[in-house]
Amino acid sequence: MNAPAYDAGSMGLMLNELRLPTIGRLWSDFAQRSDKEGWQASQLLGVLLEHELAERAKRRLERHRVESRLDPTKTLATFDFGLVPMVSKAHVAALASGDAWLEKGATVLIFGPPGHET
Repeated sequence: MNAPAYDAGSMGLMLNELRLPTIGRLWSDFAQRSDKEGWQASQLLGVLLEHELAERAKRRLERHRVESRLDPTKTLATFDFGLVPMVSKAHVAALASGDAWLEKGATVLIFGPPGHET
């Protein structure tokens, strides 16, 4: 039994309706590759879904960064620990080098003195 073939226009409309923009952009190229390389249907679907999820995560992080209104040029490398002697540079470096605090869901906030832009 052969599955029905869908034209690009129909696929585009359906993927748009389902709000799957990354798959909508990539499916045709991956479908061609899948046909050439003899992928199983589950492999093609898995690859497309991985790309969709990765793109959504990327957009979500960017949206949160913009919503936070934090200056993206400020990093730990540019933080002047000399202005805030009560913050341990070693402790902050240790937190930044590991991810155990992320897994625990802990929050780390670092503030400099009021009125200082560092």
